[in-house]
Amino acid sequence: MTNNSTISKISAETLKEMDKKYYLHPTTPLKEQQTNGPAFIFSEAQGIHVTDVNGNQYIDGVSSLWNVNIGYGRKEIAEAASEQILKLSYSSSFFNHSHETVIRLSEKLASIAPGDLNVSFFTSGGSESNESAIKIVRHYWKLKGQPEKKKIITLDLSYHGVTMGATSATGVPEFKAMITAIAPDFLHALPHQTECERGDKTAPGYERSIRGIIEKEGAENIAAVILEPVQGVGGIKIPPAGYLQAVRELCTENNILMITDEVICGFGRTGKMFGVENWDVVPDLMSIAKGITSGYVQLGAVMMTEKLRDELAELSDNVFFHGFTYSGHPTACAVALKNIEILENENLVGNAAEMGKELLKGLKYLEQNHKITAKPRAIGLMGAIELLKDPENDVAFDPSIYAAPIVVDECAKRNLILRPLVFGGLNAVAIAPPLIVTKQDVEKIIETLSDSIKAFEKQAL
Repeated sequence: MTNNSTISKISAETLKEMDKKYYLHPTTPLKEQQTNGPAFIFSEAQGIHVTDVNGNQYIDGVSSLWNVNIGYGRKEIAEAASEQILKLSYSSSFFNHSHETVIRLSEKLASIAPGDLNVSFFTSGGSESNESAIKIVRHYWKLKGQPEKKKIITLDLSYHGVTMGATSATGVPEFKAMITAIAPDFLHALPHQTECERGDKTAPGYERSIRGIIEKEGAENIAAVILEPVQGVGGIKIPPAGYLQAVRELCTENNILMITDEVICGFGRTGKMFGVENWDVVPDLMSIAKGITSGYVQLGAVMMTEKLRDELAELSDNVFFHGFTYSGHPTACAVALKNIEILENENLVGNAAEMGKELLKGLKYLEQNHKITAKPRAIGLMGAIELLKDPENDVAFDPSIYAAPIVVDECAKRNLILRPLVFGGLNAVAIAPPLIVTKQDVEKIIETLSDSIKAFEKQAL
C-alpha cells in the first residue's frame, strides 16, 4: 500500500493500475474502468480549469457535477475551513446540541431563500436532502392524523438521488435498473403539462399529468409533489411559462405539500439564487446541496417554511427520529457561509444570468451552423443542445450511434470537459461552467464544441 505523502511521486500509469485494482467508481461503466482504467486522473484545479497528472489542462464546462459554482482553488474557502477546524472541528446537533456556525448558516439561508423558507435541516448532500424531505412530509401527515397521505408524485426523467427513497422518486429508469425493489407509493407524472395542471381535461396527457394522478389516486392519499425547477440529468428541460405556478396552485388546492429539488438549480446556477425564483414560486420544502459549498466539502439541507416546522413541533412531544452524523458539520457550515459570501460579493448570480445569455447565443449559433444540432436551451449557466440525425423532422440517431458521448469525447481531445445526456432516447450535450466564466470563456467553450461536432459529423454523415 502507498503512503499518501508519496502520492505525487507515483507515475500516471501506476495510479491508473491502482485505480483499477482498488477503486469502485460511482456512475461508471465498471467493465470499461477495469479494462482501460480511469478516463482522467486529475491532480489540481484553478478557476474554471482542471489539470490531470500528465499536465494536460482542461476547461471544466460542467462544474464537475454541476456544483463548483465559484470555481476551483479559492484561498478564502481554504482559510475558512482551516480556521473552523482549528476552532471546532466537529460538533453533533443530536440531543438538542448546537454550535455557532450552523446557527449563523441557518440564519443566512433564511435571509436569501424565497418566501418563508426560514428553517433548515442539514444533510451531507442532495440524495440525503431529498430522502429527508420525503420522510419529513410523510411524518408530518402521520402526525396530522392522516397516515394514508403518503404517496409522492414525481416526474418522468426527474433525478433526485440514489438513496432508496430518492431512487424511487427518480424518473430516469436506468437508475432503478440496478436494484430489485423500489420503495412503494411513488407515482410518476408526465413533465410540464401546464394546461393539464391548470385543469384542462381535454389536453393531451391529462391522465398522466400531476392533476390527473391526484384525481385518480385521491388527494387524501397524496403527501407531496417533488420536482426540479429545471430538470438536469433528464436533459436540461426548462418548464414552460406558468407551469410551476400551476403546480403550486394545484398543491395548495388539494392540501398537498410541494417540494422543489434545488440541488442543481440552487445558488446561482439558473441566474437567480434559487431556480424557483425565475417563476416567483415558493414551495413548502426545498432540497439544496451542491452549490451551497461549491463542492469544496459535502453539505446539503432541506429548507422548510416556519409554519411547517411549527406544526411539527406542536403535533408531537416525541424525539424527531431522523438525522445524520454530519448534519450541520461545523467545517461544512463555515465553508458554506464563505461560499455564499463570495457569490454575493462578486455578484456571481448576476454573472450567471448575463453569461447565460452569451451561452444561449452560442448554442443558437451551433444550431444554425451544424446539420445535426437542434433545440438549444439555457437558463443562466445551465444549458444544452440536442444532436439529431434529421433536426427538421425531429428524427433521432439510431440507438447504436452514441452521438452525444462521441461529441463529448471529441471535446475532451480538445481540452474541454462536457457531459452527455442520453436518458429517454435523448442525445444532448450539457454545458454548465462555473459561475465565474467570462464572455471569452463561453466563446471558447462554444468554439471547441463546434469543432467537436464537426469531427462527429465527418464520421456519421
